[in-house]
Amino acid sequence: MDIIVLGLSHKTAPLELREKLHIPESDLPDALEGLGACGQILERMMLSTCNRVETYAVVDEVEGTRRFLVEYLAERNKLSPEDFESSLYLLTADQAVRHIFRVASSLDAMVVGESQILGQVKAAYGTALERDATGLILNNLMERAFHVAKRVRTETGIATSAVSVSSAAIELAKKIFGDLRGRAVMLIGAGKMSELSAKHLLAEGVGSVIVANRNITRAVELAERFSGRAVHYDAARAEMVRADIIISSTGAPHQILSKADLQEIILQRRNRPIFVIDIAVPRDIDPAANEIDNVYLYDLDDLQGVVQANLRERQREADRAEVLIDREVAQFTHWLESLKVIPTIIAMRRKVESIREEELERVLAKLHDLSPEERQAISLLTSSIVNKILHDPMTELKRQSAQKDGHLYVNILRRLFAIRDD
Repeated sequence: MDIIVLGLSHKTAPLELREKLHIPESDLPDALEGLGACGQILERMMLSTCNRVETYAVVDEVEGTRRFLVEYLAERNKLSPEDFESSLYLLTADQAVRHIFRVASSLDAMVVGESQILGQVKAAYGTALERDATGLILNNLMERAFHVAKRVRTETGIATSAVSVSSAAIELAKKIFGDLRGRAVMLIGAGKMSELSAKHLLAEGVGSVIVANRNITRAVELAERFSGRAVHYDAARAEMVRADIIISSTGAPHQILSKADLQEIILQRRNRPIFVIDIAVPRDIDPAANEIDNVYLYDLDDLQGVVQANLRERQREADRAEVLIDREVAQFTHWLESLKVIPTIIAMRRKVESIREEELERVLAKLHDLSPEERQAISLLTSSIVNKILHDPMTELKRQSAQKDGHLYVNILRRLFAIRDD
């Protein structure tokens, strides 16, 4: 019996291939049903995200299961095994356990420390539970994975620093204003980056959003999404006086705001600070505007610098998390190994108990004058002797079973007690 992980991810396969093998959430129950056709798969679940497609399973035989899974994925997605087999990885035993812990903890993510993957793993596990596709081992493994992910989040700083341009902008805005609640935001241009930044700001509780765009229809559409207000691009400068945070991304071929423009705006704001994020290429705003008191201007390079510094910090925290995961893998492996000795312990106790009962019955048959109480006392005595004789061997067997050569102790004991495999 082995735990395996078979799959591919952003580390081994391009997006084009991951798209071909992706399993929509609505199709996961059917996919799990298909895996159930393999008699060598005892427990199973599947995880399919934009960055990975993986099967987690408890199996009787690894190589046969691998062949089945490859053929199954090929048939299901109308591909040839040659189209994707070189991108697959197969992990077994403690390496499989470590991988699952790292995935749940976002250490194997494209952006280390991102929070979305844990929810995706929980959803995939929930689907497997609903289909009765899991059992003792996968249930314990996944619950332990969620525990590990929580420890990584709470005991390291892996998720505390911004690692996207939009989240870096929010981090900088907080340094300037502290609490962002009630602040006014203005979007100049209605591109995807502006939209994403605005979403992050709304999550921080900003008070209002103004959208200025040459295409007023697009401005209205975006403003409605944020419960904000749309204005035509020509009215943008007049509206900037009301904005504490400006996000500019117009795609214009030239600068749309000069240093003089921002000097006039800051005067009208009576020197109240204004935070300007220029994420346009080429830049929308004259870099010299940063020389004005209470104007805090950041462009893409500035934000990328914050992102890179934070990524380095996350990597240091990830190294701490890896040490934590190593200890958790060892604990789970210890528990898993202890399961292998249970059938031997049960068989050994059953055999010794059978001998006790047989001998007790033989002796009691000769002792006709014993009272029921005396017979019961003798039975309890023999049972106590058996328990005490077995205690030390069983305790040592459990301890040794978790060691690297633990299987040798199990095999020796089975031979000594003439325990045969069923």
